[in-house]
Amino acid sequence: MKIYTRTGDNGKTSLLSGKRVDKHDKRIIAYGSVDELNSLMGIVRDFSPKKYQNEIFKIQNKLMIIASQLSNDKNYKNLPNISIKDTEFLENAIDRMTIELDPLKNFIIPGGNKLVSFTHLARCVCRRAEVNITELKEKEDLNREILLFINRLSDYLFTLARFFSKMLKINELKWNVE
Repeated sequence: MKIYTRTGDNGKTSLLSGKRVDKHDKRIIAYGSVDELNSLMGIVRDFSPKKYQNEIFKIQNKLMIIASQLSNDKNYKNLPNISIKDTEFLENAIDRMTIELDPLKNFIIPGGNKLVSFTHLARCVCRRAEVNITELKEKEDLNREILLFINRLSDYLFTLARFFSKMLKINELKWNVE
């Protein structure tokens, strides 16, 4: 089977239902940004200590579920879904890491290490995905838990970047208004 179909050569693509839409459709942009985030999460996982790779992989699986939900224009019921338990998983991880971090009193300037930088970049892509999903939500009915999860994921990634900085003994560069 060939990977290319030539069906997208004129700027259209298919949703889960088979409906053809423009490649710049809000639904395509939303799940495309989640796909981009998931790819970047793979880089974060690749650079992460083994101890954290399973947790990140679990999040990547949730992002696959979200992408499938966003491509689901007919509300097929047999797809997996995101639930409050998935968001609670992120909140528990954030709480677990926050206990070990110094209180935040300044904005953090990303950098200092590849892993830390990639984690901050993933946070930024997550925020953009959230914007794209909220734009889609204005015209489509979406599972509310998707937005909760994505919003909390950006908090998780910020905390994870700070946690990696501490673990790797990388000084966080704090932004100070001069």
